[in-house]
Amino acid sequence: MATLNINGKAVQVTAEPDTPLLWVIREHAGLTGTKYGCGVAQCGACSVHFNGAVARSCSIPLSSVKPTDRIVTIEGLSATSTHPVQKAWAEVDVPQCGYCQSGQIMAAAALLQRTPDPSDRDIDEAMTNICRCGTYQRIREAVHAAAKLGGKRAAAAATPAAAGARDA
Repeated sequence: MATLNINGKAVQVTAEPDTPLLWVIREHAGLTGTKYGCGVAQCGACSVHFNGAVARSCSIPLSSVKPTDRIVTIEGLSATSTHPVQKAWAEVDVPQCGYCQSGQIMAAAALLQRTPDPSDRDIDEAMTNICRCGTYQRIREAVHAAAKLGGKRAAAAATPAAAGARDA
């Protein structure tokens, strides 16, 4: 039995050591937002955050995951879909078929965590997930929109009024 830290909760799973993390998340933890696409870490549909970095969960064997590793799935990004990337995705109407979108959102959120105001080049280099519908222009637009939303949230938290509210 293995204990995993998924979305901030300890999850006990029983699976073979070579079972990909993707299947542990979907089949054992019951979190189906992380999708199977190619199984060889190329498409990105299975992207999660692993210790703060985007990772393709289909290529991570259960045996290499420690109880202290932090795994965040699309379900753990924001339970109420209020993460700036999720909001921007809806505002820009990014999804067409939608299959790759949870992986795209996780990749975009990781990019914005390390590069809060990315250039088009930053986005193109970081967003390596495959979208079979070709919504790449809308994905780029949504990443820029999320950067603005995230910046507004950070700016609001830094205002004296917000600081006073936190101190009260």
